[in-house]
Amino acid sequence: MPTHGAIRYSGDRNMFVVACTPMVRARLRRCFPRISMNAAHAVALKATDEVCRDLLWFMERFPLEADAHAAERLQGGAVRHVDREAAVAALIDQRQPMLPFDLALPPRDYQRQAAQLLLTSRNLLLADDVGLGKTCSAICAMPTPEALPALVVCPTHLPRQWAAEIALFAPQLSVHIVTKGSPYPIKWQMRGGVKERATSMPDVLVINYHKLRGWAEQLAGVVRYVVFDEAQQLRGDGTSIWSAARHVAERATLRLGLSATPIYNYGIEFHSVYEVLAPEALGTRDEFSREWCGGNFGEKARVHDPNVFGNYLRGQGLMLRRTRAEVGRELPPLTKVVHEVDADSQTIDAARKSAVELARIVLQATEAFRGQKMQAAGELDALMRQATGVAKAPFVAAFVRLLLESEPRVVLFGWHHAVYGIWREALREYRPVMYTGAESPTQRDAALARFKDPSDEGSRVLIMSLRSGAGVDGLQHACRTVVFGELDWSPGVHEQCAGRVHRDAQGEPVTAYYMCADDGADPIMIEVLGVKRSQLEPVRNPNMPLVERLETGVDNIRRLAVAALARAGEVSAPVPAAPSLFEAEVTV
Repeated sequence: MPTHGAIRYSGDRNMFVVACTPMVRARLRRCFPRISMNAAHAVALKATDEVCRDLLWFMERFPLEADAHAAERLQGGAVRHVDREAAVAALIDQRQPMLPFDLALPPRDYQRQAAQLLLTSRNLLLADDVGLGKTCSAICAMPTPEALPALVVCPTHLPRQWAAEIALFAPQLSVHIVTKGSPYPIKWQMRGGVKERATSMPDVLVINYHKLRGWAEQLAGVVRYVVFDEAQQLRGDGTSIWSAARHVAERATLRLGLSATPIYNYGIEFHSVYEVLAPEALGTRDEFSREWCGGNFGEKARVHDPNVFGNYLRGQGLMLRRTRAEVGRELPPLTKVVHEVDADSQTIDAARKSAVELARIVLQATEAFRGQKMQAAGELDALMRQATGVAKAPFVAAFVRLLLESEPRVVLFGWHHAVYGIWREALREYRPVMYTGAESPTQRDAALARFKDPSDEGSRVLIMSLRSGAGVDGLQHACRTVVFGELDWSPGVHEQCAGRVHRDAQGEPVTAYYMCADDGADPIMIEVLGVKRSQLEPVRNPNMPLVERLETGVDNIRRLAVAALARAGEVSAPVPAAPSLFEAEVTV
């Protein structure tokens, strides 16, 4: 049979290189959109199992001469892909018996299903709704022989909570919380909540993301099961934390990511997350950009069809996402109220005067001073966001005081310490407790205990940083009201924050109030939030329509710069009107 070219396998790079006739090369590019469109005699493809299967299909129509290494990789990869796809489909369609997962407290069926899918696919992002018990799903797999020793990587404030959950569900497992950033002999561990001497490697190590950098070399090849809690922490491709996580994960047998909000910004971040959870499953970063982001290679590249991408991840067994309705654990509805508050115009105007020079630097057309522009952008963002927060802080505090006339407790989210100071002073009669980046883990635990204690009638306000409370449990028993006194650039952060209260065991309707000023940084942030949310929701839930999918390809800080100069009368470009922040909102 005549052939149309040759295919070779490069094992050191795990790439297929195809040299073929121009006509077949054109067909190959049409079938594999991840291939570069640049003219070349040969094209390269990352040799994933899925690509192996698709290439064999392509070669039935256009035969290619394959050497022994290429033929072996093609056949082996295709068989694995067929077997995995069939196993995943059987499990999702409930055609496969459920494993028992013998825990001290019996897991729910949907939690067992998640653990069994992990054991089947080996690499999984569990993106269930906030509060559905993703921690229990992760613990289900721990007692299995192939999972130990296990490693849990989590945000700084969650190691103790993880140790407590493991003691609750799997008290037979020994647990050690890593307390230093560099390796040390492990002498003590916990088993069933009781401290004992460690005579060998603990069954489970719990470490925060920052300390992982110092332990990566020590743990790589030792731990067999790695759980990344709040897996959106892995979205920073190339950072020291990301590199450490990837180094440990690539030598593990099982890899699980937990997050109801796996990205915070743009779709390209999915590639960074999956390069840790399922290395090379999505191809190289350039291949992912060409196939899913329409050839946009920037840091703000968007997945051009999130619905299709979400269905693809589920079909490959790479992601599992269940809503409360799907598992029969619906909560009373979360009501989102966008409340327009006044802001001290003098505070914002004073900041804007200081921001004019920074705005000019950010808007410079030349790239000659790229570092200077980046520094100016950071300073402009910090200046305008803090000024906006400070300008509306007294009005936010007054609104919280009004809520406390009828609500037993309120969680108030913010970002700047200058704003916290105003809130604490204005709300001092309610003895607010703090959970921000300034407290030690012990102080934060004490603050949560006071706020959740029904006998402590004085501490009725919990002031929490927007990005410090992910994963915190128990607030649903004490509170039903959330106030966002400051906004974050990412809608995923808002969802995580509201989920601290709107979660399992919450018996009452929850209301989240978003305090928005009509000046300063808020109008621009509201507009950008609509864009970022459109990337996340359809991937997780493809049956939901896109939310505020806006084509705004301009840098967020650039918008702040334009707004600052427009207010100063230096540019004529109008500041875009702020669209709706939520798909179903109540405006007061």
